[in-house]
Amino acid sequence: MSPRREAVPFAFVAEADEFRSNVTPPPRERPTVSQVLGRTLLGLTLAAGLVGALVFGMPSLQPGDANGHQQQSEASDSR
Repeated sequence: MSPRREAVPFAFVAEADEFRSNVTPPPRERPTVSQVLGRTLLGLTLAAGLVGALVFGMPSLQPGDANGHQQQSEASDSR
């Protein structure tokens, strides 16, 4: 059984690219001062959090031991 295909007139397909609506969308509302400040504070808070995480996480990413200290467990102490 072959799939049924409906013929589409070529003129209809060609006109689809040229179709323009005569209905204009409403103008965009401008954000208020409080919305702009809120978005700015949110962006700054996120940026500060990322920078803080990077600053506090950098020592753990460094190879080797910090300040020459070596970890010793209680099991390795010989008494």
